[in-house]
Amino acid sequence: MNHLLKRKSRGDMWFDVINYFLLTVIMLIVLLPLYFVFIASFSDPNLIYSGEVWFYPKGFTLDGYERIFNDSSIWLGYLNSILYAGVGTFIGVAVTVFAAYPLARKNLVGKSVIMWFLLITMFFSGGLIPTYLLIKDLNMLNTMWALVIPGAGAVFNVIIVRTFFQSSIPDEMWEAASMDGCSNTRFFWSIVLPLSKPIIAVMVLYHVVGFWNGFFDALIYLNDGNKYPLQLVLRNILVQNQVNAGMMVDVESYAAKMRVTELIKYGVIIVSSLPLLILYPFLQKYFVKGVLIGSIKG
Repeated sequence: MNHLLKRKSRGDMWFDVINYFLLTVIMLIVLLPLYFVFIASFSDPNLIYSGEVWFYPKGFTLDGYERIFNDSSIWLGYLNSILYAGVGTFIGVAVTVFAAYPLARKNLVGKSVIMWFLLITMFFSGGLIPTYLLIKDLNMLNTMWALVIPGAGAVFNVIIVRTFFQSSIPDEMWEAASMDGCSNTRFFWSIVLPLSKPIIAVMVLYHVVGFWNGFFDALIYLNDGNKYPLQLVLRNILVQNQVNAGMMVDVESYAAKMRVTELIKYGVIIVSSLPLLILYPFLQKYFVKGVLIGSIKG
């Protein structure tokens, strides 16, 4: 009887087959471009243009990577991105948690009004020009703070964390702690934060990925090349062909320069994506948990 119960119906089998097929197609759509960029970074650009590079590198060369690793602007961009991601994540997570916790408490006076005020900002904003003028008036142009402060309190993240607090930190826990003489501050630091490690990990990952991949704010607010994050350096290479002259010091002909430029483009994409490609498989469960937390109604 148990053996019969475990057997799948024909409909369930077809459902699994279609699911696996669709997931495989989606996986290939995502992975194949990354794989092509990877093998192209080791291949002769002339062979790439002629369509001869498909499944493995041809005309194997490490010239692009050698020039990338010897270029100071790439490493400076790396350091800037790490700095912006670290400082921005700390500020963003702190603001998000400190804003979400009071909104999760039933005894907060005017909670509904505050939530409506926050929700309005998700749909309406002053726009790029007023925001730029505000950053300018605050003397934050061409500084790290222009990148990390304006987006520190994302309303969507506040809602996710508030939902977690409402579903995981019941009011009865606060009532029991207050009866033992626990203050609001001590309850938050000693009980709420230790129980909130999963959602804090989710917020850290969201912020790190956002800062690491972000370049638009730096493009608008920074004008000093020494402060550019890695993604803006990558953007200048890919879109505007602004390869550092130091990479081309030993290249004379125009054709050779174009060849080296293509190698550098593919190589920089791999170098800039490598940290997240390595980390994401190990941290994927936190992203999934973040989506599930956001779908729960408190």
